[in-house]
Amino acid sequence: MGVHRDLKRARRRADPAGRTRVGTVLDEHGVVREARTAALAARTVTGSTADIPFTNAAEAPDAVVLRREEGGVWRPVTAAAFAREVTAVAKGLIAAGLEPGDRVAVMSRTRYEWTVLDFAIWSAGGVTVPVYATSSAEQVEWIVRDSGARYIVTETAQNTATVTTGTAAHPRPPRVWELDADALFELTALGRDVPDEEVTARRTALTPKTVATLCYTSGTTGRPKGCVLTHANLHAEAANTVELLHPVFEEVTDQVASTLLFLPLAHILGRTIQIACLLARIEIGHCPSIKPAELRPALKAFRPTFLVGVPYLFEKIHDTGRATAEKIGRGASFERAHRVAVRFGEAHLDRSLGRGKGPGPGLYAAWALYDLLVYRRVRKELGGRARYAISGGSPLERDLNLFFYAAGIMIYEGYGLTETTAAATLVPPLSPRPGTVGLPVPGTAVRIAGDGEVRISGGIVFGSYWNDPDATGEVLDDGWFATGDLGSLDEDGYLTITGRKKDILVTSGGKNVSPAVLEDRLRSRPPVGQCLVVGDNRPFVAALITLDPETVAHWLAVRKMPAGTPVSEIVRDPRMRADVQRAVDYANEAVSRAESIRAFTLIEGEFTEENGLLTPSLKVKRRAAQEAYAKEIEALYS
Repeated sequence: MGVHRDLKRARRRADPAGRTRVGTVLDEHGVVREARTAALAARTVTGSTADIPFTNAAEAPDAVVLRREEGGVWRPVTAAAFAREVTAVAKGLIAAGLEPGDRVAVMSRTRYEWTVLDFAIWSAGGVTVPVYATSSAEQVEWIVRDSGARYIVTETAQNTATVTTGTAAHPRPPRVWELDADALFELTALGRDVPDEEVTARRTALTPKTVATLCYTSGTTGRPKGCVLTHANLHAEAANTVELLHPVFEEVTDQVASTLLFLPLAHILGRTIQIACLLARIEIGHCPSIKPAELRPALKAFRPTFLVGVPYLFEKIHDTGRATAEKIGRGASFERAHRVAVRFGEAHLDRSLGRGKGPGPGLYAAWALYDLLVYRRVRKELGGRARYAISGGSPLERDLNLFFYAAGIMIYEGYGLTETTAAATLVPPLSPRPGTVGLPVPGTAVRIAGDGEVRISGGIVFGSYWNDPDATGEVLDDGWFATGDLGSLDEDGYLTITGRKKDILVTSGGKNVSPAVLEDRLRSRPPVGQCLVVGDNRPFVAALITLDPETVAHWLAVRKMPAGTPVSEIVRDPRMRADVQRAVDYANEAVSRAESIRAFTLIEGEFTEENGLLTPSLKVKRRAAQEAYAKEIEALYS
């Protein structure tokens, strides 16, 4: 079973000191309250992340560190070539007037130029301010004004227009360059007369304590706040993640590690993964979209050995497999394959962890059959070479994790926030435990407060919110960051997230309900797209549910209904409501009857970034959604 045999081999060869085990677990009256993991990488005392390209160029100038897509061909970029390009763009920024500490905003989707810009800004002594490419003029106005960014690099003419509109009233609008209008060429030409030594001087003046980036939160509960992250924060995250994962993953696959980045680089997870890959000289490619139809061809062309995604990606791959099977009349067969995968994955995992005998002969035979019919197609969807993945952003439904495990793709879940420089916990590679988000990242501690709130301490924790000492004081206390999330630690120090503190619903009957559990399970079952569980101060729990457009198209085709059937008609169709009810029933299996969804309504529209109901990291903006669908919510209880 490919990756699983190799995993056991890697386990036998692993560091005898137990690299992936939690260092200390503290309990109070039989309840685990704190877990700590010792750092694997020494805390940096000199230099900065800006040094990475130049260290690579000096130590391994011919090593391929990135691949750039040009005309359908992925062309290699060596360490020496990348360092030269970073230097040239940094010189352009200096020539444009950038002073050490100045902020430079980057408003672009994930692409090669983003990477060049990030390191060029640092090398010129600047601070990068990521802006999501989907941001509105109002959002851009706030981020540019709050950060004081004097320069901004956009991707498209539309982005440039958004910036122009948003900053028109600023006393000093930022200077703008546009990637689609050859921004890097323009900057390179601008800096031609600046000596390389000026870049070197600015870069070497940086220290671990220097501010590297202002990352603005996604704003699910209000105006975005700028998290101040230093070069030490970025190094602590990247270096410890590399030391934890890279040696084991190379042993598992016997492949040169490579990944295709498609998460927004404006999101801290995609950004720190990129830094970690360059630090370890892991080949990187870029794809600007997470939409399945656009991502699949890129995955098949690049063929990464590992992926970093969000649950949405894995849910869509699973749904595509089901839809493909249904088109050829084998929907029931796919459902059996799913059930076999969950049983096989659980049994196989139990054996690898010393908790059981493993799959019996009959289960092995069933797995082998469906590996031929189904699971190998799942691997093909991911490019054919990927054997492991990291999932973050929100919890991955446990059965879905086991399905991919049985299909030969080990998914390691992590948990973190912008304030923790991405992952604060991560499932260790030799001790997977689906359903949890893992152990503290090396060098990090996790504590469960008396009210169940998760708190985090360590080198990855940010220092403050930009221009907002009051908000900083609300979440930082003696080095501990109060996440606002609720969770628990098991006896081995693995963290499970159970909900969001501010999102807890209290029904009129006094029952506390965490909507996250229900919402995560709902989204994992077609035809559900996005959803919002409600019930605060109400007699029971209910849900607003949107339909996934791809699933709806497939649903219509299977039933030989016109592709143009109005959504208003589809949401009233008893067959569609029955399909959604099955998803609701599945979600309710995870909770008590008092916490279960008693009623739901199907929304004709969608929750999207464009209509302001989703963040760029695909989280529902609860307050905005409740306001947008206030009438529908009232109707559920009338």
